[in-house]
Amino acid sequence: MTIKPLLLASSSPYRKALLERLQLPFTCASPDIDETPRAGETAEELAVRLAEGKAEALVERYPGHLIIGSDQVAELPDGSLLNKPGNHATARQQLAACSGQSVLFQTGLALTDADSGSTWSLCEPFRVHFRELDSETIDQYLSAEQPYDCAGSFRMEGLGIALFRAFEGRDPNSLVGLPLIALVDLLQEQGIHPIAAAYRNSRRD
Repeated sequence: MTIKPLLLASSSPYRKALLERLQLPFTCASPDIDETPRAGETAEELAVRLAEGKAEALVERYPGHLIIGSDQVAELPDGSLLNKPGNHATARQQLAACSGQSVLFQTGLALTDADSGSTWSLCEPFRVHFRELDSETIDQYLSAEQPYDCAGSFRMEGLGIALFRAFEGRDPNSLVGLPLIALVDLLQEQGIHPIAAAYRNSRRD
């Protein structure tokens, strides 16, 4: 069976690093889509729509590929959404709002066949329980790690782990931006088995 090449529809170094863990060859390209939420759209609906939109935006440029799209939306208990803060002041506001709260991260995942146009998608939920964070702790953390390009204003794979008291969910990778367990499910449905592929590559070496 001929395996189609993989394309990650993202310029995120975090998603790239996660996908590298599966030891499958892939390339990256940045999609250009409008990420503005629609009126009445839930966090789950937004995450899936953006993931699908990212993958489908690259179909014409990359024929013959399987394209991976992913996007994450964080939702506070009051229903308000958290995006990438972009600066210290906004990040401080986000972490202050998260203090002592349970925040639900919805990570949309899409796999698109560029030839057929078929798309398979899902949403992976992951809940984070934050510690009580005072203003000094928030400022110290932000100054130390500067996670201004991360939804929710933290890097779970770094010092941000100290902000939390508990997790709920099947795949902590989704919190970084790419739900690998769900992705393996989708890839295997298309005949791509990361362990078998890694084994074959090791035998060639």
